[in-house]
Amino acid sequence: FCLKKKSLRPRFTMLKVLFLTMLTLALVKSQDTEETITYTQCTDGYEWDPVRQQCKDIDECDIVPDACKGGMKCVNHYGGYLCLPKTAQIIVNNEQPQQETPAAEGVGAAANAAAASGAGTGGVAASGMATSAVVPGGGFVASAAAEVQTSRNNFVIRRNPADPQRIPSNPSHRIQCATGYEQSEHNVCQDIDECTAGTHSCRADQVCINLRGSFTCQCPPGYQKRGEQCVDVDECSIPPYCHQRCVNTPGSFYCQCSPGFQLAANNYTCVDINECDASNQCAQQCYNILGSFICQCNQGYELSSDRLNCEDIDECRTSSYLCQYQCVNEPGKFSCMCPQGYQVVRSRTCQDINECETTNECREDEMCWNYHGGFRCYPRNPCQDPYVLTSENRCVCPVSNAMCRELPQSIVYKYMSIRSDRSVPSDIFQIQATTIYANTINTFRIKSGNENGEFYLRQTSPVSAMLVLVKSLSGPREYIVDLEMLTVNSIGTFRTSSVLRLTIIVGPFSF
Repeated sequence: FCLKKKSLRPRFTMLKVLFLTMLTLALVKSQDTEETITYTQCTDGYEWDPVRQQCKDIDECDIVPDACKGGMKCVNHYGGYLCLPKTAQIIVNNEQPQQETPAAEGVGAAANAAAASGAGTGGVAASGMATSAVVPGGGFVASAAAEVQTSRNNFVIRRNPADPQRIPSNPSHRIQCATGYEQSEHNVCQDIDECTAGTHSCRADQVCINLRGSFTCQCPPGYQKRGEQCVDVDECSIPPYCHQRCVNTPGSFYCQCSPGFQLAANNYTCVDINECDASNQCAQQCYNILGSFICQCNQGYELSSDRLNCEDIDECRTSSYLCQYQCVNEPGKFSCMCPQGYQVVRSRTCQDINECETTNECREDEMCWNYHGGFRCYPRNPCQDPYVLTSENRCVCPVSNAMCRELPQSIVYKYMSIRSDRSVPSDIFQIQATTIYANTINTFRIKSGNENGEFYLRQTSPVSAMLVLVKSLSGPREYIVDLEMLTVNSIGTFRTSSVLRLTIIVGPFSF
């Protein structure tokens, strides 16, 4: 028997055409009933790519200057970035995330995203991209940026390679933002400034610093955190802040200088104050030294007890030997004065003025005799009767006159001056015979004027003798002493005498 197989091909072709027709009608009906959603914005951390017509991730590590502080390194991930220690090992797991249920798992994903982004007081900072949430009208607005697991220095980042979902432009649609973010009027998750809003938990002595999705509490400058409190940093205990003296203040410090110094422009270094230029307090001479100054006085002055002013030195009081006669103190110096009849020589010595040479006030019949401290006028002819003038100051009694037999043959007038208080004994005047006779003997004596024994006449040779002052004399005073020389021959048949009338003027001073 031959069996003939019936072809089934036409029947299968017909069924296929019928199925495709029904599927096409179903799709058209479904499209007619769905709401058309247009997308114009992306969540925070993404930007719209008009070429690809989708949201693309922003690499904050590339465009944000100094995204991480304190030596941390920046690691970009979908919708944000992480600040991790430089020693951290990063393991990227690109496994596909598990399918999330639209409503129940959306909140859990938001919590995971907040933990991954470092919201709150955590140590990892990340962008606040919106987490998975249901949008009325269908679809998810976004998925979690990343999930981070840490184990000491190992950080495991599970990335979601899927593109972020776009945000509908319909303003009536609500989105769910991560902790620390809120929905803006443009349906974008924006950072909440907890510091401005006053929702932070910083203490009154701390400074609130806003972060993306969180905030941090810091101590103000000059303070450091100790436990939960901010305590002052004693900068003065960490030398060398200041050149000389450091004064700590709450939250700060300042430098002080010792007396005689002032702060330089850098408010740290102390430089010497030149008191002699700035405020010279010295009365006369000022000398600047490091950190101070000293005053000195001109010659003739000395510093007073305040070490600033100068007082005149009374040289006349300090010494009685500066001047021969009288010391006169003057401001800064002294001068010497001499009594009348004297003049100052070599600033201190008194010298007699010879008035007979300068101002001779004697008459013509008088002669001027100068003595220490003054002068006197004596008659040019001192002879008295029966004596007659034979030569200057020499009077002779004529032999022819009977009155002369009992009188000295001649009288010679001499004058001398001595200083007051002259030391004794002292030879002051010598007498000598002018005529010598043969076979005669000469003797000398004080005939008159020595009633108080001030003088003594000592014969020094057969024809001379010396008048000696044996008592100190004080002037002004005048002494007239007659010195007589007696001459006799050896057989006694001849006897004569002559007198030297010596006028001694004692000056008023010892110079």
